[in-house]
Amino acid sequence: MTYRTLEYTLTFTTPAFLGNAEQSGQWRTPPFKALLRQWWRVVYASRNGFDVDVAKMRKEEGMLFGHAWLDDDLDTKGKKVSARKGAVRMRLDNWSHGKLKVWPSSDVTIKHPEVANPVGSQLYLGYGSLVFRSGTGLKANAAIQAGEHAQLSVAVPEDGADAVVNALTLMNAYGAAGGRSRNGWGSFVLHPIGGASPREKSGYHCVRAWLDCLNLDWPHAVGRDQKGPLIWESGRAHEDWQAVMRELAIVKIGLRTQFAFPNLAPPHHEPLPRHWLSYPITRHGTRAWNRNARLPNSLRFKVRPDATDPKKLRGVIFHVPCCPPAEFQPNRSAIEKTWGSVHALLDELATQSERGYPMIADASRRAELKKQLDTVVQTRVSR
Repeated sequence: MTYRTLEYTLTFTTPAFLGNAEQSGQWRTPPFKALLRQWWRVVYASRNGFDVDVAKMRKEEGMLFGHAWLDDDLDTKGKKVSARKGAVRMRLDNWSHGKLKVWPSSDVTIKHPEVANPVGSQLYLGYGSLVFRSGTGLKANAAIQAGEHAQLSVAVPEDGADAVVNALTLMNAYGAAGGRSRNGWGSFVLHPIGGASPREKSGYHCVRAWLDCLNLDWPHAVGRDQKGPLIWESGRAHEDWQAVMRELAIVKIGLRTQFAFPNLAPPHHEPLPRHWLSYPITRHGTRAWNRNARLPNSLRFKVRPDATDPKKLRGVIFHVPCCPPAEFQPNRSAIEKTWGSVHALLDELATQSERGYPMIADASRRAELKKQLDTVVQTRVSR
């Protein structure tokens, strides 16, 4: 079998919570293998015009990345095998522990309209991996610091290399690894060693009309509406990750709290708009769903170097929409309305519109939220 070897310098742009068996930060390949598989599925879906036979896709994935589930896999002698080692091989040049032992005292507080006291922006986006101990601190022993880097090598069979290269390009544009990675923690950049840089623009090939994305219950494309890809980035570059994460925290609070809860004691009888963003929600359960149900947020954050000044950073917000699993009894109309309001609010930030933010009934709350949001200038990606 002929292999192609791809080598990159992987550098984190924000701290990463890559926990080992002791839940201590350490460089490890499994999170990157999992991320590569996720974006490979996006490439697969795009190459098949989003008309995906999931069983066929899972078989191809299993043959390429390894499996322990295929019923019809045979070895070279025609004998049935219950598991297969992946043909894609990944290696880091070191598995060292993270160098961030004590969380920096740089967590600037921001106003949350539903909380009496200001909250730390980093704590808000990293809750779980970060905890409050008279200030924001690490839950585990260490994290990987922004700026730490390692050499990542990927060996892939030649007949599957193009799809893997495309998946790595998407990882570079949108990928983050470890705990709370959907909120931008563990963002990284890939710098090819001895080759051309991954082209960010090629990542926009895997886009699909966001309403059509709701026809599948797994993330398979970046959404698109009549204005273009559902991708927004900060309008100005920042000197450090702390400033970017504060910006993203303000935006996330605004996106969520635009959906005000009624003055009724939870659990709520039926799912409300904010439930369709992600679930569970602290102190706001719903009787309609199992108390252990988990619905991840399909709006994701990424922090990457500025295109014109790589020493500075920009925040990126992008939507990878899909239908919630059947156990949530998806209400298509409610889901479309909820996410349409999210897109509209992000566009309001992008255009500096003076319109009020939707579904915030209380005027004082709306004014306070708008005051914070107006400090965040977003631009809508038009490519």
